[in-house]
Amino acid sequence: MTTYGHWTAGAWRAPEKGHYPIVNPATEEVVGEAPESTPAEVADAVAAAQAARSGWSRTDPRERAAVLDRIADLLSERRGELVPLLQAETGATLRVAKSLQMTPAVDRFRRYARGALEPDVVPLAPSPVPAGPPAPGGLMNAAAVRRPVGVVGCITSYNFPVVNLAGKVGPALAMGNTVVAKPAPQDPLCCLELGPLFQEAGLPDGVFNVVTGSGADAGEALVAHPGVDMISFTGSTGVGRKIAETAGRSMKRTLMELGGKGAAIVLEDADDKVLESAIGAVGSVWSFHSGQFCTAPTRALVHRSLYERVVTGLQRYAGALTIGSPVDNSTIVGPLISAAQRDRVEAYIAGARDQGARIVAGGSRPAMRPGFYVAPTLIADATPEMAVAREEIFGPVVVVMPFDDEDEAVRIANGTSYGLYDYVFSADTGRAWALAARLHSGNVGINTVRRHPETPFGGFKKSGIGRDGGSFALHAYSELQSLVWPS
Repeated sequence: MTTYGHWTAGAWRAPEKGHYPIVNPATEEVVGEAPESTPAEVADAVAAAQAARSGWSRTDPRERAAVLDRIADLLSERRGELVPLLQAETGATLRVAKSLQMTPAVDRFRRYARGALEPDVVPLAPSPVPAGPPAPGGLMNAAAVRRPVGVVGCITSYNFPVVNLAGKVGPALAMGNTVVAKPAPQDPLCCLELGPLFQEAGLPDGVFNVVTGSGADAGEALVAHPGVDMISFTGSTGVGRKIAETAGRSMKRTLMELGGKGAAIVLEDADDKVLESAIGAVGSVWSFHSGQFCTAPTRALVHRSLYERVVTGLQRYAGALTIGSPVDNSTIVGPLISAAQRDRVEAYIAGARDQGARIVAGGSRPAMRPGFYVAPTLIADATPEMAVAREEIFGPVVVVMPFDDEDEAVRIANGTSYGLYDYVFSADTGRAWALAARLHSGNVGINTVRRHPETPFGGFKKSGIGRDGGSFALHAYSELQSLVWPS
């Protein structure tokens, strides 16, 4: 078991307030100790990022690209050491930790190594301007140039700590920003391990700093600090709202990827192939990190003619899943991140049962001791007004509801405060494309839950502000500066 310090200005710093334990969700054992941050220690990290800002922002983009490529190399080389730690602190299965956490993190640093070399100048056509009191007329030239924002505070969620941080740090560093990272309280250890790894890759001291804490204090201090120019946050809508309020007082730029309540709409024209795809997609809520992901299709909205068929298919899917220890290669469904989250999910299930919904699969705690486990749960005959059908649960729970026509499906899908990711399943992709235009959602998958790495990612309504992904992330972590000069 390792006891960590803060990573500030290229060195470990012992915390003034000591440490707090990081608990393995599968074994309930302590796997390491993370530092508690004081506001003064957060300020030290911000000061380090400010001091490094000028030099890093003026570094040749080719050198920034080379550093990001070396980070990717080292992450790939060290995955054998990092994956067990990642599993221990997150409770993720080996498949999730290795293939869906470390590998995409490597890919993201490689992507933004290339991104550092993307053109940052947008030339504009010359324009004749008449003479006026300020200046004589003439043919004026202009260009828009992307400049780094400055110091970026990156606050990440507990479900995918490393890949989520890579998606923020990669484009932020590529654009010449410096970073203070604040991982989620539950699983910050791998994120702390990135400090010396980045240093080994050649990143100058102070460009990347990490502070942690068991509660909200470290994040609040980071958001409120006047030396932070931007906050990039992934997490709940409730916390995002508080961050936006604080950031707004000093006009900080914000990028927020918040909650979701994805709807998977299955139209009546779905053939056997499309139905199989739909059932597999919705089943990913159970089989992919126990439903702890914001794009999860947790609401299956099914045309009434296919409703019982889909319910039966999902019941079989849930019954075939192996619940167990994440280190067992046969395990599909591992634990949730904490006892508090397990209890929260169970409360939603109990509420649905009390309101008359039908629990088709799961619904009771599996016989797994120790660990924070919830069985894959399928809820049918719910109504759109029920909390389980409206609120983000963040666990292995699927709600199935019938509809009679497209208008009703759209009303139900759009009837929550979220709008992150929806899905349409139809044998007619043209019809699905047209239906997507009616969904108040930042992303729509047609007959798939797979994502495209270059698309802009973000949400409508209370699912977030701004977009990242691909080149759009480079835009998110930069400001436009206009330059004008006479011919």
